This record gives sequence, structure tokens and C-alpha cells, in this order.
Amino acid sequence: MDKFRIPVVPPTTNKSIRFPNNVIDEVNMAIEGKECTFTAFVVEAVRVALKSLGESEGGQGQGSDS
Repeated sequence: MDKFRIPVVPPTTNKSIRFPNNVIDEVNMAIEGKECTFTAFVVEAVRVALKSLGESEGGQGQGSDS
């Protein structure tokens, strides 16, 4: 049996952003029936986008707070 470890939650900051209604609908359809929140989906999508930008721009764009 694995040892129980208390999970570490990274610090977060609230940001208000506007999404087009059709994008909200598409995300909600994509996560329907899955153990995923809207926020978790968006955070992962942004991480993937930043990684892709970093790879295509030779490492630039990662870790910026812009």
C-alpha cells in the first residue's frame, strides 16, 4: 500500500477573463462526464500553449506574467 502524502496545492491568483460564449460551450462539452473543472481545463490549455510558444520561439515566452 502506498503511503499517504498530504498534497501540496500551488499558490494561485484570481484573474477575471472573458470568454466568447461558444468557447465556454465547447469547453463544457469537452469536460462533460469527466473529473475536470473548467478552470483546470483552461489552466492546462494555457500551459500547453506556453510550452508550444516556447518551443517555437526558441525558449521565449515561458514563465512570463504578461
